Amino acid sequence: MKKQLFGSEKIIVHTADLTRNRNGFEQMKNKAFREKVYRVLNTTMKDLSYQALGCVIRKDEHLNRYGMAALDPYHLSLNILVERTYFAMGRTGELHIVAESRDSTLDRMLEIAFLEIKVSGTLFLSASEINKLGIELHIRNKKQDIAGLQMADLLVSPMGRYVLGKQMHADWEVIRSKLYRYRGKWEGAGLVVFPK
Repeated sequence: MKKQLFGSEKIIVHTADLTRNRNGFEQMKNKAFREKVYRVLNTTMKDLSYQALGCVIRKDEHLNRYGMAALDPYHLSLNILVERTYFAMGRTGELHIVAESRDSTLDRMLEIAFLEIKVSGTLFLSASEINKLGIELHIRNKKQDIAGLQMADLLVSPMGRYVLGKQMHADWEVIRSKLYRYRGKWEGAGLVVFPK
């Protein structure tokens, strides 16, 4: 798809670059080309076989509600996503989490939060239940051209727009159709918003 649209498989799909017409996406300034790109992206994301899980932390509300006891939003979302993934996987299999590297300090904090989950579990899952998955964390740089990180990047903005009540685009309908469902509902299962 990248070669078809941009003439290179080496280009890294990044929403910020797509919307700002930079880092290989300069052609996006052309309206017709831009529309074609989004049409192809939506078709590709619709045709691929995957389930999506997302977590949105309303940081200000979270801090106001829990004060000094408020968990770091990235750690909290990791806990929630591990729980939801565990349920989506039917409590069996191997879970490899691939997180995008941010910087050495934040990456180390994520590794520590991950180890805490492995040792202490989460609010709803014991450590032994989680560790049955053979759970692993891999922190990778976006420049490594990992398809899953690029797909995840395309999921984030539409989820955020939905939670913020902004105007929705065709990409949201594609993503909504891919969200994990529990008892037919994706709210609180495939997309968790915290605090409720």
